[in-house]
Amino acid sequence: MKDDLVTLRPASPFRRLWLLFAQVVTVALALYFVVAALRPDWLGRPPVQVPVGPGARAVPVLQAPPGPPTASYREAAGRAMPAVVNILTSKTSREAHPILKDPFFRRFFGDRLPPEEQMSSLGSGVIVSGEGYIITNFHVVEGADRIEVGLADGRKVAARIVGTDPETDLAVLRIGERNLPVMVLGQPDNARVGDVVLAIGNPFGVGQTVTMGIISALGRNNLHINLYENFIQTDAAINFGNSGGALVDIQGNLLGINSAIYSQTGGSIGIGFAIPVSTARTVLESIIKHGQVVRGWIGIESQEITPELADSFGLGRQSGAIIAGVVRNGPADRAGVRPGDILLAVEGQNVKNTGEMLNLIAQLAPGTKARLKLLRQNRESSVDVTVGKRPRPSP
Repeated sequence: MKDDLVTLRPASPFRRLWLLFAQVVTVALALYFVVAALRPDWLGRPPVQVPVGPGARAVPVLQAPPGPPTASYREAAGRAMPAVVNILTSKTSREAHPILKDPFFRRFFGDRLPPEEQMSSLGSGVIVSGEGYIITNFHVVEGADRIEVGLADGRKVAARIVGTDPETDLAVLRIGERNLPVMVLGQPDNARVGDVVLAIGNPFGVGQTVTMGIISALGRNNLHINLYENFIQTDAAINFGNSGGALVDIQGNLLGINSAIYSQTGGSIGIGFAIPVSTARTVLESIIKHGQVVRGWIGIESQEITPELADSFGLGRQSGAIIAGVVRNGPADRAGVRPGDILLAVEGQNVKNTGEMLNLIAQLAPGTKARLKLLRQNRESSVDVTVGKRPRPSP
C-alpha cells in the first residue's frame, strides 16, 4: 500500500534569505517604536516636559519641529488682509417709534423727537488706491446717510461716496487717510477653473475672516442678479457681511469683489459669485474720470434664443441674441437694424447670449463705429453702427 505521508523538501536558499530579511525588518521596526516612545532625543526629537500636577514627574511628549507648515496660504492672506475694510453705514429711520403713537405721550411731547439713526455693519470693501479709494458693492451703501470704514488696524474713519454703478452692483468710496495698505490688482483673464482662491471679509460682523476654495466657473451670466454679469463662481464660503470683500489668488492679488451667493437658507452652501476685478477697475476709472460709468449703447432690446424660438425661426443654432425691439431713431435704427434680426457678433466677437451681448456693447466707446454681424431671414450681413452713450438708469 502506498504511504500517504507528505514528503517535506528542504527550503530553498532564496526562501531562507526572505525569512531572515522579514525577521530583521520586524525587529528593527519594533526597536524604532520603542526608542521613539522612550528616548525620542536619540532620534533628534527633544521631548517636551509637560507637568501633570504639583510635584508630579514630567511626562515626555513629542513636538513638531519649528517652521512653517508644508502647505499654507498665510503669505497670500497676510498681503491681502490689511487692505480689506469693514463698511458701517447709518440709515435714518423715518418710522416713528411705537411710543410716539401713544396719545398720552404725544400730549406732552408732540412730534419733537428726531428720527432714530442706527449704525450697523453691512459689508466689506477693498482699498485699491493709496489716495483712499475703496471699492465695495452698491447694495452695501445704498440709501446710507452716513458711512464709516473700519480699517484693519482698528481705526474708524468717515467715508464719502464718489460714485455708484447699480447696473454692476459696484460703488466707489473715498476716505481722507493716506499711506494706506493697498490691494494689488490681479489678472482675472489668467484665472482658470480649479485655481485656489481666498475670500476675505467680515461675515456676520464677527471680524475679518479668510475662507478658502477654488474657482468653480468663469463668465457666469444670465443669473438675473445685475444687468451686467460676468461672475467668477467660487465655493469659498461667502456669507452676509462678505459683500464688497476681496476674492484673491494665492499670491494675494485681487481677482474679484465678492457680491452674491446662491442659498435657500441665507448661509453659504458653496455657490458664491464675485465681480471680476477687470470690471471693477473699469467702473473705478470711469467714476473717477467722469463721475459716472460711461458705457456704449446702440438702442436695442434683446431676447434669448430658446429651442422653441430656434425652431420657429428655422435656425440651426441657439447662439446669438434676437433683436426684440429697436429704439426709434437710435443708433441701431439709423444703421438699419430691425426687430427679428439675430445679432451674431459685435466687432468680431461672437455673441453667445444676451448677457454677453450687453457686455460687448457696453465696452464700446461712445462716438466710435462698431460692426455688427446679423442674421436676417437666414442670410448673414454686417452693418456699421455709430455707438451712443448709454442713458443713466432712473433712480
